[in-house]
Amino acid sequence: MAYSKLKRRTRVKRGIRKKVFGTAARPRLTIFRSNKHIYAQLIDDERGLTVASASSNADDMSGRTVATSKAVGVKLAENAKEAGIEAVVFDRNGYRYHGRIKALADGAREGGLQV
Repeated sequence: MAYSKLKRRTRVKRGIRKKVFGTAARPRLTIFRSNKHIYAQLIDDERGLTVASASSNADDMSGRTVATSKAVGVKLAENAKEAGIEAVVFDRNGYRYHGRIKALADGAREGGLQV
C-alpha cells in the first residue's frame, strides 16, 4: 500500500524523533517547510522551551528559494549566538536532506553553529 507524502513524512519523523533529543547545552534544530516559507527553531526538550528561532516569514525575506533558506540558517545562527548556543542536534523533521533543508543547515554552519 502506497503512503501519501504526508503519511510518509510523519512515519519518518517518528523514527527520527526516537533518536534525536535536545538539551540545554545542545538543543534540537527542527525545521518546518511549507510551500511558501521555511521555519527553524532551536528547542530544549528537557524544559520544553524554544531557545531561538528564525523564519523566512518573520524576517521579511521574499521567495521560496534555496538562497532564502540559507539566509534563514545564517539568521538562526546569529540568534543562537545571542542565546549562547554553539552546537545543535539536527532534526530534519522527516524531510529529505536536499534542497532547501540542506541550504538551511549549510547556512547555520556558515553562521558559526556546529550542526
